[in-house]
Amino acid sequence: MKAWVCNAFGEKPQWVDAPDPVVSALQPGQVLIDVAACGVNFADTLILLGKYQKRPDGPFSPGFEVSGTVRAVGADVTHVKPGDAVMALPDWGGYAEQVIADGRFVIPLPDGVGFNNAAAFQIAYGTSWFALKYRADVKPGEIVLVHGAAGGVGLTAVECAKLLGATVIATAGGADKCQIARDHGADHVIDYKTENIRDRVCGITATLGQPKGVDVVYDPVGGDVFEQSLRCVAPGARMLLIGFASGTVPQIPANILLVKNVTAIGFYFGAYLEQNPDIAQQGMADLLGRLQSGAIRPMISHVYRLEQAMDALAAIRDRTATGKLVIDCRASR
Repeated sequence: MKAWVCNAFGEKPQWVDAPDPVVSALQPGQVLIDVAACGVNFADTLILLGKYQKRPDGPFSPGFEVSGTVRAVGADVTHVKPGDAVMALPDWGGYAEQVIADGRFVIPLPDGVGFNNAAAFQIAYGTSWFALKYRADVKPGEIVLVHGAAGGVGLTAVECAKLLGATVIATAGGADKCQIARDHGADHVIDYKTENIRDRVCGITATLGQPKGVDVVYDPVGGDVFEQSLRCVAPGARMLLIGFASGTVPQIPANILLVKNVTAIGFYFGAYLEQNPDIAQQGMADLLGRLQSGAIRPMISHVYRLEQAMDALAAIRDRTATGKLVIDCRASR
């Protein structure tokens, strides 16, 4: 099979002919998938550097979310069978024509859900939905501040917060990205390149009758963005730490948390699924239903061929991408 393989952390992945997975070697609970599409995530850049929460041993392919067709199943797998269209969350390995995934994280695709949407859907919407609904417990009428709102994850946070009945203040860089956030439901938009986040948030919340700030912050950026957010939250606010796309992990001043009774909540989607399997099953079923009905629509801004995957990673790394990027893993066949 064709695949992008990284031989050591920090090295550039190589476009290679890799051995096909051996069907007879499948372990109980595993599923072998012919990959149709793979979503591109900022975490893909981190795992290549050895800076992600999980670190593969030996050569590996990046790629955490895929869709495709089941080729074979290991013992104890009964919910899918060869030929089924599925989406899956492997630990890594999606930048390839085939991948082996843990059957617990392989879900049959409902009618009407295509491979590209399925690949673009799982991590971004899963992260936002579970973080906002289950971790931050967003209630109708609350004000949610979403950073990086034109990116693959931030844009889904805008949609999910609106589905939960919140008023959304979104931040993005540049007029075009601000318009994307607005088009996807943001009630108020701040261009962080030309406006001070803290001052604008305080001004907006004052007009909404809540001059002390926002109720929830959704932050996949970190760095100075987090620092500004901490100074425009209402007493009792919840701050969701989703990631650090800025490259800077904020050092949280605990005295501000204490004085305002603010809660800082870390959220890592993969670990949450493993730690809360019942909630995970319920939440993903809810999301899939919304995807099937059209209530949520992934914004796929570009589809790359598998051999172009490094171009997709460059767009993520440079923060020039909007919406979600997808790799068509069938294009090389």
